[in-house]
Amino acid sequence: MHKTVKYVILWFFSLFFLNFSIVPCRAENFMFKYKTGNAYRILSTVEEEVFINGKKSFDSVIVNRISVKEKEAFPDGSADIEARFMTSENSSRVGEAPHYVWGEEYESFFNRGKFGHYTIGEDAFMPVVRDVPIFPGKDIRVGDTWTASGEEAHDLRVNFNLQKPFKVPFTASYTYKGVENADGKKLHIISVKYNLFFESPVPAGNTKNLPLTTMGYSDQTLYWDNERGFLDHYHERFRIVIETTSGTKLEFRGTARAEVSGLENLKEGNALERVQNQIREMGIENATAHADEKGITISVENIQFEAESAVLTESELLKLRKIGEILKDFPDYDLLISGHTALAGTPAGRQRLSEERAWAVADYLAELGIKKHEQLFTKGFGAEVPIAPNTTEAGKARNRRVEITILDK
Repeated sequence: MHKTVKYVILWFFSLFFLNFSIVPCRAENFMFKYKTGNAYRILSTVEEEVFINGKKSFDSVIVNRISVKEKEAFPDGSADIEARFMTSENSSRVGEAPHYVWGEEYESFFNRGKFGHYTIGEDAFMPVVRDVPIFPGKDIRVGDTWTASGEEAHDLRVNFNLQKPFKVPFTASYTYKGVENADGKKLHIISVKYNLFFESPVPAGNTKNLPLTTMGYSDQTLYWDNERGFLDHYHERFRIVIETTSGTKLEFRGTARAEVSGLENLKEGNALERVQNQIREMGIENATAHADEKGITISVENIQFEAESAVLTESELLKLRKIGEILKDFPDYDLLISGHTALAGTPAGRQRLSEERAWAVADYLAELGIKKHEQLFTKGFGAEVPIAPNTTEAGKARNRRVEITILDK
């Protein structure tokens, strides 16, 4: 089981607030309020410990990025939703700045009702947790409780060669705790707890290593904005244990938190033209901007590093400082930093160098305070995506580039 996927599934949240006051509240009827075309990004961070057969194996910090669009809202209060999921684990060594490498992407299409129920295909791997939260469809007062069924659907294709989602049912217990006023917003506090215990059916004569028993718990606090009809933010404690038919016990425990930001389609406004004008006005050499499927990409060609290294020269640092000023205009958008090399050396060497150069740019943007590390994702392409022939020095210079994509998906 990929140890991160459980925590990418609660919609509409941001980092929990520290300054708040509890206020009296009346009865409330909670429900989702969808809007056709509404788009947003969820960024969750998971900090967990991983144990194998009772012995601690490692600590992990994972960032999950989900871009969501409400394709169509219907009169019955439900909506068809399109979501893209990406999971990234910190790949840096101890003592280094964290590096979040752009990971595997999933696309999912489903309908969700106004009280939270999912209608989703049997082959969909995401979202992992379905039917949380579920609301009872009646007025609720502080102290009221209710229960609702849900399920987790895990992707075990890599570890166990299971080609369909591995589903674990549960019953969640809800308690309405009260109301907080936080940064001018009225947020309703809802406790959600559920335990996991599921014994998987194993085919007779099985010789493969398969999940046998799944156990654990989730203890969540949701902060619900009922005026806007979505979950503003949440935090969670969790533990999950999987015992396999081979006798191995895998355990994951830790905490999760998340944030949300609304995203506008950058290609529908004048954002690209604005970026292009700023590049020209600042005189940033060898830099261009274009729109692509992920957002707006600033391409910095002939980027200069110290020989055969990922150490940026002073001229490139100056160039990145100027680009950083442009990026400040997009505070709510994450960045994808892509590294590319010319065709020289070995494929493995080119791949590693492209990754390290993307990390160098991401680290410098974080150092400048442009983005937090968890908003900076990197990917190395080696020499696999040339934009010019590698048969000339001019072509090689163009291919030796870093691209910075302002992500609107």
